[in-house]
Amino acid sequence: MQLAGKVAIVTGASRGIGRAVALGLASRGAAVVINYVAGTAAAAETLAAVENACGRGLLFQADVADARSCEEMVSAALDNFGRIDILVNNAGITRDNILARMKQDEWQSVIDTNLTGAFNCSKAVLRPLLRQKTGGRIINISSVVALSGSTGQANYAAAKAGLIGLTKSLARELASRQITVNAVAPGIIATDMTAVLPATLQESMLSRVPLGRAGTAEEVAETVVFLATAGTYITGQVITVDGGLLMV
Repeated sequence: MQLAGKVAIVTGASRGIGRAVALGLASRGAAVVINYVAGTAAAAETLAAVENACGRGLLFQADVADARSCEEMVSAALDNFGRIDILVNNAGITRDNILARMKQDEWQSVIDTNLTGAFNCSKAVLRPLLRQKTGGRIINISSVVALSGSTGQANYAAAKAGLIGLTKSLARELASRQITVNAVAPGIIATDMTAVLPATLQESMLSRVPLGRAGTAEEVAETVVFLATAGTYITGQVITVDGGLLMV
């Protein structure tokens, strides 16, 4: 129970990687604020699982693209648990299209949620983290497409690449306060987002993975939990969880 007494906020935690991260942190003893924007039933299932994992949980519905909502979420965490130690910026959306056909709102909505959302949440937790004077962890969920690019995903790749720049800049700013900031870059992970892809496309993608299979949300969560617990001397890094996809 390395995280007993600690409090984490996980954005986009109603399903997929976010849910796995919330459960992983709760299983180590952390209280978890479960952020979601839609899918109340799924979020409630995550809350029940968190509570069953020996953790305390709190649901908070908020669009991370809205700065005021992020501030209210942090206030709710402090009101309920008295502190914040870990922020996992996981919330993300896709609006795939080739650039020639991409609409302005398809670009902007992805940037607003995937990149500005992480900025909003990080800024909102900064004051309580600094006031506590006990260090902390900010962990951003990026993607391998931030490092390789992806046809039809210029908006998503740009947002996730921006998240890496944000990670490294915050790591430099906050290191003297013992707040580490890192990014995890998943590859092809078996989630609802990838399940809707055509079978032929999934097969083509997996053929490029040396380990020969998709990863699981739990495998991504294990890396996040490592950074939240044992990764005390790791900051400003991007850790890929991709089965060797981007192996050089």
